[in-house]
Amino acid sequence: MSLQQSSDVHVPSCRSCDKRLWSHVDVSRCSPLSNQVLAGIIKRQPASLDLVTGLSWSCLSALVSPTLPCLRLLDLRWCEGLKDAQIKEILTPPGLESSRSRLRNMVTLRLSGLDVSESTLRLLQRHMPQLQRLDLAHCKDITDSSISLLAAAGSHSRNNLTELTLAGCSELTDGCLSYLKRLSSLTLLDLRGCKSISRRACDAFISDLSHVALFCMMEENLIQRLD
Repeated sequence: MSLQQSSDVHVPSCRSCDKRLWSHVDVSRCSPLSNQVLAGIIKRQPASLDLVTGLSWSCLSALVSPTLPCLRLLDLRWCEGLKDAQIKEILTPPGLESSRSRLRNMVTLRLSGLDVSESTLRLLQRHMPQLQRLDLAHCKDITDSSISLLAAAGSHSRNNLTELTLAGCSELTDGCLSYLKRLSSLTLLDLRGCKSISRRACDAFISDLSHVALFCMMEENLIQRLD
């Protein structure tokens, strides 16, 4: 369900409360969006939730709830005040066992533009075993060391990640590609705008994986697997 932009966004009632209508909620074009409205959406238990870009933590704190739906998609791009500590609160809210996060079924997570670091990646490894698509574009604290966590032996992401967006991550260097080669299911790798990653290193990355699968350069530093 997509809620259209209006000056008075509200959660409909009556027949529109049917959970079948709320499996996919897109409020990315709704403004304003309040904590109260978001709390109402959470009660409908959607499977995916696209939020308004740039929301503040005062609104997003509604996600800190033991009744947070078991989302498969969550879009938090460019939300203000959302850092490692807030991600931890969302994943393991008060009153919920830390080993049983409500987001354990997450498949797609978009965190572009957030001040998140290795601390958040460790949380994702622990609480999102089914994660396949991860967007970390323009996350300024993501480093080569961060990527090593995603590719660590025994990690879920090493085997499950199919799409990884790292565009604009200014701290990444050619060295991160040695870790990225270990992501066995990777089909799309976006390194556009990573100024310290060279075209030569990307070409070598593609060449090194040629014995496993065919990859090509779709754009400068945008690598896609050919099925």
